[in-house]
Amino acid sequence: MKILGNIIWLVFGGIIIAIEYFISSLALMVTIIGIPFATQTLKLGIFALWPFGTEIRTDMRASGCIYILGNILWLILGGLVIALSHAILGLLLCITIIGIPFGMQHFKLAAIALSPFGRDIIRT
Repeated sequence: MKILGNIIWLVFGGIIIAIEYFISSLALMVTIIGIPFATQTLKLGIFALWPFGTEIRTDMRASGCIYILGNILWLILGGLVIALSHAILGLLLCITIIGIPFGMQHFKLAAIALSPFGRDIIRT
């Protein structure tokens, strides 16, 4: 069931979301300062490719000051917009019964887009 959900996800927009994250990641890797943010957008892109059957776990080191500072800068520099766009897409998809599983995946993407530093993506 997870494989079917992921294939449908990819066909109906998941691949486009992942490509956007990968392009953003490449653009951020141009500067040394952008490399930590590029790794986070790369993490989001990989998650956007195969969201069904994955879960997000908070790492024990997530409460460190560097991770907190990184998450604050992430929110200011565009993370909030990313999270809001996934939340809005999730709400729109949850209007229909068929779209609820896909809306839930957007809510998972919104959660990691709010604070990606110190979070790990685990395939189950």
